[in-house]
Amino acid sequence: MLGGSSIKIFSGTSHPELAQLIADRVGLPVSKAEINRNALGETNIRIVESVREDDVYIVGSGCGMVNVALMELCIMIHACKIASAKRITAVVPLFPYARQDKKDKSRAPITAKLVANMLQKSGCDHLITMDLHASQIQGFFDVPVDKLYAEPSTIHYIRNNFDVSDCIIVSPDAGGAKRAASIADKLGIEFALFHKERKKANEVSRMVLVGNVEGKIAILVDDMADTCGTLVLASQHLAEAGATRIFGIVTHGILSGNALETISKSALEKLVVTNTIPQDQNVARCDKIEVIDIGIVLGEVIRRSHYGESISKLFDEVPY
Repeated sequence: MLGGSSIKIFSGTSHPELAQLIADRVGLPVSKAEINRNALGETNIRIVESVREDDVYIVGSGCGMVNVALMELCIMIHACKIASAKRITAVVPLFPYARQDKKDKSRAPITAKLVANMLQKSGCDHLITMDLHASQIQGFFDVPVDKLYAEPSTIHYIRNNFDVSDCIIVSPDAGGAKRAASIADKLGIEFALFHKERKKANEVSRMVLVGNVEGKIAILVDDMADTCGTLVLASQHLAEAGATRIFGIVTHGILSGNALETISKSALEKLVVTNTIPQDQNVARCDKIEVIDIGIVLGEVIRRSHYGESISKLFDEVPY
């Protein structure tokens, strides 16, 4: 063990299923913590077992009641800090407030920076996250940040489910061109992208396809699917442009509002998401949703982090 310390994995209430999958990969049980809320809505947390000189990992994703999940995470970090944990790592697959990463209008807050400050002030020594919406969020931290990518899992899924030579990777916006180009390059196929104009947030006014998708299986890739308006509109344009089959693969399937109903009625044959946030209810409500498990990846990152091994290998391949 690293310096004689042992691994302890705790979970908030936002995504206990993922914490269990991570713990199974590491070969440990999820450590015990009591989490309650009083009549005022305040969060009460008690760490049931000793964490003195332990390497502690706390799993909490930015989903569900995000503010509650964030406060749980901060309080659990603080509780472990004052209980003399050796190192505390926040495992946050979906970073909360990641879309509020810059001051884009007068008097607007940079909330992602505030969240980073909150985690560090709580006592966080290290952050593990996945596919940050904006890479500059890493610079908001003064502690190490390991930003993982869903790209290897995406490539693995495509190779196992399609004849790659019939596929084309499509980015639903210019901002995701780098992601699409990287996946297409590793698969040895072409990519296309959409140029889109927005009238206001979450509302696309016009999309123009750049690239030829005729006779191809079009695979839309993105980091986040919220209302799914962009994905559905893109799938419609792809169908009109002659794509034979249309799929979507996204890292964070937020799927808010009428997203599931919109997907069901769309030209998308399937929307593949990872389990960075809980997806059981979405799968039950929409037969077009399929889930890739990233618990294996996060579990392997924790194991490598604890033993001081490099995790860069996981940027290019899925662990087994």
